[in-house]
Amino acid sequence: MRKRIYWLLPDLGSARRTMDELLLARITEHHIHFVAAEGASMDGLHAANVLQTSDLVEAAQSGALIGSGLGAAGGVAAAFAINAGSPAAVVIGLAALGAMLGTWSSSMIGSAAPNRRLKRFESPIAAGQYLLIVDVPRTRITEIEQLLERTHPEAHFEGMEPNVPAFP
Repeated sequence: MRKRIYWLLPDLGSARRTMDELLLARITEHHIHFVAAEGASMDGLHAANVLQTSDLVEAAQSGALIGSGLGAAGGVAAAFAINAGSPAAVVIGLAALGAMLGTWSSSMIGSAAPNRRLKRFESPIAAGQYLLIVDVPRTRITEIEQLLERTHPEAHFEGMEPNVPAFP
């Protein structure tokens, strides 16, 4: 399990040095993400992608749940309406179809919506700061926080999320 830690860095140079130190501390690039203002230089940084900067994951999960529920309800109604020989198959089939359609449609909407967790960082990012999002193993949280505090007094710790989504 990992925890997601947020740090604000004042400029590109500080962000690059932080990236290098995290790599030397054996945090893989896959778990290090930076967010900056549109048009800002991201040379030498691992930029956050749509999975970190949008609500795509949460929207897809909600869509799957709502779609499967509506599909199952529609399956029950269809099984009674057509007097199906195997009503369970109709319910399960329509629940699966609803989950797929719900996931797809909700993820399209979620990919366009900014991540609610990053909303509080909008003004510092717009002012030219860089947001570091790093997913750290639970056993190394204190070590990584101390490393960043010691080597980057200009950086500002912005908190931690208790749970990191499984696949972004």
